[in-house]
Amino acid sequence: MHFFSDNATPISPAVMAAIAAADQADHGYDGDAWSARLDGAFSALFDTPVSTPVHALWIATGTAANSIALACLCPPYGGVICHEEAHIVVDECGAPGFFTHGATLMPLPGEGAKLTPDIVADRLKAIRPDVHQVPARAISITNATEYGLVYSPDEVAALGELARAHGLGFHMDGARFANAVAHLGCAPADVTWRAGVDALSFGCVKNGGMIGEALLFFGEQAAARAAEAKRWRKRSGHLFSKGRYLAAQILAMVEGDLWLANARAANAAARALAGGAAGRLLHPVQANELFIRLSADEAALLRAQGFDFYDWGEGAARLVTNWAQDAASVAPLAQALKALTDG
Repeated sequence: MHFFSDNATPISPAVMAAIAAADQADHGYDGDAWSARLDGAFSALFDTPVSTPVHALWIATGTAANSIALACLCPPYGGVICHEEAHIVVDECGAPGFFTHGATLMPLPGEGAKLTPDIVADRLKAIRPDVHQVPARAISITNATEYGLVYSPDEVAALGELARAHGLGFHMDGARFANAVAHLGCAPADVTWRAGVDALSFGCVKNGGMIGEALLFFGEQAAARAAEAKRWRKRSGHLFSKGRYLAAQILAMVEGDLWLANARAANAAARALAGGAAGRLLHPVQANELFIRLSADEAALLRAQGFDFYDWGEGAARLVTNWAQDAASVAPLAQALKALTDG
């Protein structure tokens, strides 16, 4: 009955078991055996070359992961090109500017909260190369986007090529990265470092975790950027003294592909729910979010039946499925939506 947010979902049993297994004496902060395994686990998952392994660290929240990543890619005088409805613009209370000590967000439009190379290139051309304007220093995209749309490997690679051509860092907000990969059916590497991504905020909490996300750095500068990120993590008060509990959760997600299985379940539930929302969908359903046309009276009727969801402006709503749902569990809402339409 709950479709408000995948932040409100229960913890995956395997994650809870991993926390319990980590409940033993070990070194503090990130000096424990679990934290030490993160680089190797993510290097295997992303199939990186031995010469340029993934450098990974646990981070308390997605907001901190995004902001610390950008602080490592963009100086205080620089700008971050992003979508005007990106989470870093709309929902992080200025955290990117706070962590970067003043970097400017450069929001751009785009259908479904997706950036395109053409619109980014036009923005770059409009920046004069003098000291009077903010120079772009990074690009940030969200995959899956704030409207549940997914960037393909080719779409990411086109932006990655643009970033390289202009010497820009390339960040991906992957709060629902698992859902994007589950939809694409591609290797995680194909939509990240092989496509030019330098830093990825790898979401866990929305996908069955309890607390903590992973921040990953790719490429030749990964080690240096990760070392800088660790200082940002400490300076911002996000260095947990018992980090093994966060690392254990993340390892439980990635070492046995739980992250992908959970995302597939959430995506399948969204597709099942979409079956009852024919004619109401505002965007294609590619991950685990649905955006639908819904009047105030219809929303009130659904809530009276026990369904909760997020109002998305006037005449629209957002429905979010999660890893613990399946077609049967979302069927009551699908049927209720169909009944509204059939009227």
